[in-house]
Amino acid sequence: MNTSQTPRTGPTTPTSRTAPASSRTPTVGFDLDMTLIDSRPGIHACYTELSALTGTFVDADLAVTRLGPPLETELAHWFPEERVAEIADVYRELYPRFAVAPTTAMPGAREAVDAVRAAGGRAVVVTAKYEPNAKLHLAHLGIDADAVIGGLWAEAKAEALRAQEAHVYVGDHVGDVLGARRAGALSVGVASGPCPAEELREAGADVVLADLSEFPGWLAGYLSAPTPEPEAA
Repeated sequence: MNTSQTPRTGPTTPTSRTAPASSRTPTVGFDLDMTLIDSRPGIHACYTELSALTGTFVDADLAVTRLGPPLETELAHWFPEERVAEIADVYRELYPRFAVAPTTAMPGAREAVDAVRAAGGRAVVVTAKYEPNAKLHLAHLGIDADAVIGGLWAEAKAEALRAQEAHVYVGDHVGDVLGARRAGALSVGVASGPCPAEELREAGADVVLADLSEFPGWLAGYLSAPTPEPEAA
């Protein structure tokens, strides 16, 4: 048995959050970095160029081990607070040249999005990444999302998830779990990023998969499960 697919233990999840979407068109949200794309090579290259350009050392090897939070969070480790906003603008300008081409799709990413579409659903991307750069990645890799919303992290992702009426949100970071739960969406964690499976479960993920290659099978089961009867008033 693959324990990575075992639902988390703990309090019973509310029916309104876990009820399968079999009777409606499912909308599934996906995080980007380390969920749909392996951006480590590109981000490493971008930080290396930023370091050379600014004359400030940035440990790119370390930075790519903690992807997920907003860019400014990482830059604050290397630059004084008063320069973080300025340096973030420089980084984002460098990004299309240095970070897009080296980035690859995560295992199962295209198949996961295709599975949502095959079920008649919508696949949306909600990410902390600067939205124009997020769109560049998806276009370069041929991953066609129905909507892309950037600049949102952790609980703030709930804003976009609610607006998109997402039933499920898939992500690799505990911040993604927090966003899903705040939005009332079912949280599917993938242990393909910096947070191991147990950490995702402890944060409240309803389901944890090893990576997106397991997602189509999980989605099929989720959509075919009987919808729970409404509770009596």
